[in-house]
Amino acid sequence: MAVPAKWTIARAPDLTGRVAVVTGASGGLGYETACGLAARGATTILAGRNAARGQAALDRLRARVAETGGAEARADFMMLDLGSLRSVAAFAQALGERTDRLDILVNNAGLMGAPRRAQTEDGFELQFGTNYLGHFALTGRLRPLLLRAPDGGRVVSVASLAAWRGRLVFDDLQARHRYTPFGAYRQSKLANLIFALELDRLAQSGGWNLHSLAAHPGWAVTDIMANRVPEAPNAAERAIRGMVRVAFRLMGQSAEAGARPILFAAAGREAADGHYYGPAGRGERRGAVAEARVPPQARSLPAARRLWAVSERLTGVSLS
Repeated sequence: MAVPAKWTIARAPDLTGRVAVVTGASGGLGYETACGLAARGATTILAGRNAARGQAALDRLRARVAETGGAEARADFMMLDLGSLRSVAAFAQALGERTDRLDILVNNAGLMGAPRRAQTEDGFELQFGTNYLGHFALTGRLRPLLLRAPDGGRVVSVASLAAWRGRLVFDDLQARHRYTPFGAYRQSKLANLIFALELDRLAQSGGWNLHSLAAHPGWAVTDIMANRVPEAPNAAERAIRGMVRVAFRLMGQSAEAGARPILFAAAGREAADGHYYGPAGRGERRGAVAEARVPPQARSLPAARRLWAVSERLTGVSLS
């Protein structure tokens, strides 16, 4: 089905009674996505790794939904560090104790362009481990809840225009021999898109009660660059962040606009399994929601199956 012209979350169905999880919901695209789902009535779990930021985001969300004249938001915050397989497992267990089903999972959290190679708790390269492997493990852990959703759980993987220049370096996925900040980021976002397409193929062929879609925000002004380094930024780092913000403001769009393709994939009536959504404007950097182009390397079945096998081995989580 075609995407309706100028689609907004107001056109989504009532989500009362549905349960949604949005990762990286303390700010940026995740926060805007959580606000949209909560405004339509979904019981929305904001997942993030910082309790103080998470509580502040939850307070803002509740106030924002109330200001729009809607009912009181059904929302909560739960701790989740995607750079820790232990945290992923603990989150899945805790969520299973709170609900018997999950209708919407938005795999959004991420960091971009860490200037120096760093590792997750489990020894994975930080961007590949957080942006991709953490979400792979999370989806696998939450699969039983997703399958119990009456209409089938909907999994939305947030990719990026950066996937166009990404490639999977299977003999060095953890960038131990050669690390470049944005090369690692591009690989992680290509992996997110490949994951969404392969999860759809597996769900379709296996008859699973599950839907897999992907979306990207175009060039959205968010705080993702703030995650480049954990310590206080030096002058050079501040300059890089400033240049990126200026470029994104001039040629991109707000976080609220960037979240629309993600919200469409998560809640749009017309959103189709296995499809990829993004902005309709030039270069898919900004604009109304539309079908997005899929990079050719994301359609490789051998690469998808190899990545899947490697991901199951590295995370210890089976999704097949």
